Amino acid sequence: MPIIVNLDVVMAQRKIRGKELAERLGITEANLSILKTGKARAVRFSTLEALCEILECQPGDILEYKST
Repeated sequence: MPIIVNLDVVMAQRKIRGKELAERLGITEANLSILKTGKARAVRFSTLEALCEILECQPGDILEYKST
């Protein structure tokens, strides 16, 4: 898949654990794991906005496009 999810990298840079991020986002840790591994088929803009607000980053810090 040409979309790369760098959520785990940004989380490590911000020193935030999955459990805390999931709680603040209002999603389960299982759903956060699906996002982190790139297995999600879609991401709501509201979720992406919340991620950026909590992690103090831009969408491009989390998502990256690489052509195959």
